Amino acid sequence: MLPPSPLDAFRRGIGQVLRTGLSPAFEGAASSATANRSLAAAVRQKCRAGALTGPTAGLAPGHAQANLVCVPKAHAFDFARFCLLNPRPCPLLAIAATPTDLSPTIARDADLARDLPRYRVWRDGVVVEDVNDASHVWTGDELTGFLLGCSFSWEQALADAGYPPRHVEAGTNVAMYVTNVENAASGPFGGFLVVSMRPYAPEAVPAVAALTEAYPAAHGGPVHWGDPAALGIGDLSAPDFGDAVRVAPGEVPVFWACGVTPQSALAEAALPLCVTHAPGHMFVCDLVDEALRVV
Repeated sequence: MLPPSPLDAFRRGIGQVLRTGLSPAFEGAASSATANRSLAAAVRQKCRAGALTGPTAGLAPGHAQANLVCVPKAHAFDFARFCLLNPRPCPLLAIAATPTDLSPTIARDADLARDLPRYRVWRDGVVVEDVNDASHVWTGDELTGFLLGCSFSWEQALADAGYPPRHVEAGTNVAMYVTNVENAASGPFGGFLVVSMRPYAPEAVPAVAALTEAYPAAHGGPVHWGDPAALGIGDLSAPDFGDAVRVAPGEVPVFWACGVTPQSALAEAALPLCVTHAPGHMFVCDLVDEALRVV
């Protein structure tokens, strides 16, 4: 039996708490200190060399992945507050004053302007470039970079538990949708919640929800399951980002807050220059998935 959707509780909680993606407990440094970093480093090196330009779902299993948002330094405080007010879609993992200003706990020898497979360059709230290297616009401290947790970080755990996400099995990008749920605003940043969707049998939903709730630094549990119209989604076969995923007869769509949400906020803010990851094309961390799990 499908339990009631958590959507109403999620709506009531928007803007009511201030927390990072690493609250209430985080032991990432200890959990990642002895991790084999070679898989994650290899993905980043392929990105830097231009050899990897596609989505990162399923790459470097066991390693956390992160969304990237870079805003002008003058707006960094407002965006940090936006993340704290909207911790489900924007679980804050790290802040970088320059492309290489990154804690070794997150990733060693990394360059956030070159180590993702694809970037979006924004001017005045519009994407003007879709590139594989952002170092031509982010070279120093003109922008402040934010790494936000990503649901790809618990997809391996789902697979290990017998609930593999269908888009990973198909080798495609996850389906993402803009909803009618307003974010808590901070300065010029507002916009609407974006969600990712994975279909499951109704009897699997409680287990899938419980597993992902243990990863608040990777969006946590679902914000809704069942009727997409409750989120203002009219057609599951036409995602706003990513690739459509088949929902088989008898399955229900399950929706999680998504790290593409800030891109909705950037469109509304219309700042002169911003940089983000392209949806589904994430930064692969040395940080291990298990480090993000709260027991």
